[in-house]
Formats: sequence, C-alpha cells, structure tokens
Amino acid sequence: MMSSIPPEQTLVLCDFSQKDELKNWNVVDDIVMGGRSQGNILKTDNGFGLFSGRVSTANNGGFSSVRKSLSIADVSSYNTIFIIIKGDGKSYQVRLKANQSDSFSYVQNIKTSGEWQTIELALQDFYPVFRGRELNLPQFQKKSISEFALLIGNKVNQNFILEIAKVYLK
Repeated sequence: MMSSIPPEQTLVLCDFSQKDELKNWNVVDDIVMGGRSQGNILKTDNGFGLFSGRVSTANNGGFSSVRKSLSIADVSSYNTIFIIIKGDGKSYQVRLKANQSDSFSYVQNIKTSGEWQTIELALQDFYPVFRGRELNLPQFQKKSISEFALLIGNKVNQNFILEIAKVYLK
C-alpha cells in the first residue's frame, strides 16, 4: 500500500500512527475572512489522519486548510519533503512557514491520484505566497520550519477528502 520511512537521515514532521498526533493539528477555513467552507481533521481507525470537508466560494471564500505547528530550528541538512497521502484526485497546496510570525507561507502544488502515493517535493522549490499571490521574495532558504499545512482552494465548490499517513524530511 505505502512505503515505510527509510531510517537514515530522516526527520518526521507528522506520523498519524502515533497516538497523540491528532492533537497537534488545527483546521483553518475561509470563515476567518467571512467565507463558508468547512474542513475537519480526525484520526481513522486505520491510523491515518483524515482531512475532509466542503469548500464553498460563497462570500468570497474558497479554501480549507489543516495546519501543524512545529519548532524545527535547522533543516539545512535536508533537501526533500516526503508526504504519504491518499487523495481524491484533486489538487492541494503543501505549505511551510519558516517563522510563525511570517504572514506568508512557502507553497508547492500537488495533484492527488486517488491512490496511496508518496509525493517528493524539493525544499528549494517552495515559493512564497500571501493570500494566493506569489511574492517577490526568495524561495525557501532551508533554515527553519515552524508550520506544515495542507490547503485546498481550487476556486470551485467541492467536497474533499485527503488521508495523511506520514510527512518527513530527508
């Protein structure tokens, strides 16, 4: 079904097979801006995180996200983030924050296949975005990570479902 994490030189950001993983996650929907989208995260009986809900474009809305706060001071020895997920065939954003106080995130877009997949994204390819607009700032500089997030915001009304197994750096 899915590959396991190789033991050498990895740093686990999340692992839903761990008992307390769910308590470290928060949902942030467009309701913070008056929108009507609704997302939820729970842990399945199979030990996966399940991010699901409905994106609504009503009231200028259109996104739902799930976020995990981290405090990783130095990621300079890692080059790639690996995300083991099973999506619904829709596109999502993978988002990193270097500093919690930053108003912007570093982003890459992914397309899910409907099957379990291990997605590999080079850290250097994450680019800065604020409220959907790319910023004229350098790409991710591989220093610190204070937040990992997954976001759906495809500018259409839609239901979504995304299972999350593990996320790690290598």
